[in-house]
Amino acid sequence: MSHSMSRVCRCIDNGPIEAFWGTLKVEKYYLHKFESYEALKEAVNTYITFYNNERYQETLNGLSPLEYRAPAA
Repeated sequence: MSHSMSRVCRCIDNGPIEAFWGTLKVEKYYLHKFESYEALKEAVNTYITFYNNERYQETLNGLSPLEYRAPAA
C-alpha cells in the first residue's frame, strides 16, 4: 500500500477514506462500548468485511462495493 500525496490544499484523494471512517464510527464505534483494544480491533475488521461484502449503498445503485466492481473484473 502506498499513500497518495496531492498538491497543497487539494484534499480530494483523502475524501473517500474520511467518509468511510465517519461511517464506521457512526455505524459501529459510537453504538458499542469496547472492553479492550482486541475487541475494538475485531469489531473494525468485522465491519470492514461487512462494508465491502454485504452493506448495500445507494450511490452504487443499491449494490455492495464488491458486487458493484465485479462486472469490471
